[in-house]
Amino acid sequence: MRITAPKDFWAGVMFVAIGVGFAWVAQNYPMGTAVRMGPAYFPTILGVLLAILGLMLVFRGFVLTGDAVPTFHFRPLIVMIVSLILFGVMLRPVGLIASILTLVVISMLAGGRPQIKAILPLSVFLAVFSVLVFHYGLGLPFKLWPWE
Repeated sequence: MRITAPKDFWAGVMFVAIGVGFAWVAQNYPMGTAVRMGPAYFPTILGVLLAILGLMLVFRGFVLTGDAVPTFHFRPLIVMIVSLILFGVMLRPVGLIASILTLVVISMLAGGRPQIKAILPLSVFLAVFSVLVFHYGLGLPFKLWPWE
């Protein structure tokens, strides 16, 4: 058999792998019953359904004709991962506001050419929004500034 829709095929393989992985890991917990669900019930059912969806996509990859998978660019993925890790590392010592500003500035580098005019309003908006929602709205004990 020949794969005629590579996007569907590889998406299906990914869904099957994630679904089987969730169902397999969930087996370390008690399953329960449909009336009294245990901690493994929902991840197992969801994992099996995701695997079935993945198998349907794998089948489509052999039956339908589709586009080729475009080349994967690692640089944006690496920049985003680094910015998230840096946010987590910086959150406690320098506070929420400086961490969010750093996260936005570094994340904008993932798109190739950073748009300087968009960085300032976006970072200020996200910082203000995060402070309002997480610090004041939800009452989470985030330090806002390094000197607090």
